Amino acid sequence: MSQPTAHRRMAPPAVNGERLLRRVEELGNIGRDAATGGITREGFSRADREARAYLLEESRSAGLAPSVDAAGNITIRPRPTGTEPERPAVLMGSHLDTVVNGGRLDGAYGVLAALEVVQACAESGIDGEFEPVAVAFANEEGALFPQPFFGSSALAGRLADLPLEPCDHEGHSLRGPLALAGGDLDALGSAVWPAESLAAYLELHVEQGPVLEQAGNRIGIVDGITGRTVITAEIRGTAGHAGTTPMPGRRDALAAASRAVLAVERIASASKLCRVATVGRLDIHPNSPNTIADTVRFTADLRDTSAPRMEEAEATLRQDLQDIARQTGTDIQIVARTYSGPVSTSSKLRGLIEQSCLELEIPFQSLPSGAGHDAQVVADITPTAMIFVPSIGGVSHVPQEDTSSADLVLGAEVLLRTALKAAHFRVH
Repeated sequence: MSQPTAHRRMAPPAVNGERLLRRVEELGNIGRDAATGGITREGFSRADREARAYLLEESRSAGLAPSVDAAGNITIRPRPTGTEPERPAVLMGSHLDTVVNGGRLDGAYGVLAALEVVQACAESGIDGEFEPVAVAFANEEGALFPQPFFGSSALAGRLADLPLEPCDHEGHSLRGPLALAGGDLDALGSAVWPAESLAAYLELHVEQGPVLEQAGNRIGIVDGITGRTVITAEIRGTAGHAGTTPMPGRRDALAAASRAVLAVERIASASKLCRVATVGRLDIHPNSPNTIADTVRFTADLRDTSAPRMEEAEATLRQDLQDIARQTGTDIQIVARTYSGPVSTSSKLRGLIEQSCLELEIPFQSLPSGAGHDAQVVADITPTAMIFVPSIGGVSHVPQEDTSSADLVLGAEVLLRTALKAAHFRVH
């Protein structure tokens, strides 16, 4: 009797829901605050490294082949590179890092679901027909090192968008933490994927909003992803005694910063130049109750689905900051800027997701993403699509972030079916 070949399909691949949920639970304990229940795994932090080690161990235990590139991205293949004929990959994933005191599903769920798809395909033998690859992109959030989308930018070849010497908010270099994660700042070029190496990129994510839950739909098919500009500005004034320094002539960096915060808010609220605008971080020095602040560093986050509107909003903010500096006698400089433009997802891939939903007989709808994702960066080099599952209460980036177990498993099943279709469908 002839023996089956290594790549003959033994059984249709299927999601192991119990395994997926176990991993979601275990990963959700890494970086968890016992008091709030929130997760803090800032990119390239100690907790982030622990999460990365967990993913690598789970992948190896499953008989898969994980690796880490120079940007710190973790990729997981069915077999080591070079052991099989090269085939365009169907790349799937998201990120492991979180905001401070965030939720357990944002990013992490998409990585674990991608791992489940790769493992299910390997176990069924179907991976010989195409190459499913899972990825955990490094530092998507930019919470500690303010270079969001760091890993996906490197993979997509956006090296010019990355500073030569990235630093955290305190000026500490990324070089050491990246090396601890298995990366190499001097070799980022080796992390770039040629466009021809990819067939498609799929990202499964919790919605982070209330639309699906309110509509009673279980799957969202993302038609477009918002653009995002993040500016880090530094205001320099003069420190002084809070009680003995007269008000006239003060160069109070924090007073100037308060005007800057309101200017950011006005751009979206009163002027309506972009959809939303947020100051999410203020670092004050010396941060003493009886001392006038001499330095304040803050971030301004501007988002919209229109690139021209984003450009106008940024130009207005820059002019506002110049005016505030002149009015307050302070010096305001833009010290860092990251940009990810709004993108439309692939109509062909959206059609494949819709087919998967119809096969499963589940309610779905199209919707935009108000949050930024690695998918919009990878769209530079390959067709991309995103699948959303409902968020309970519509909340995200908070400890209460949650999705039902049934929807988590269902989302992975839709991802699996769509990946199989993308492997046999010319999406380019």
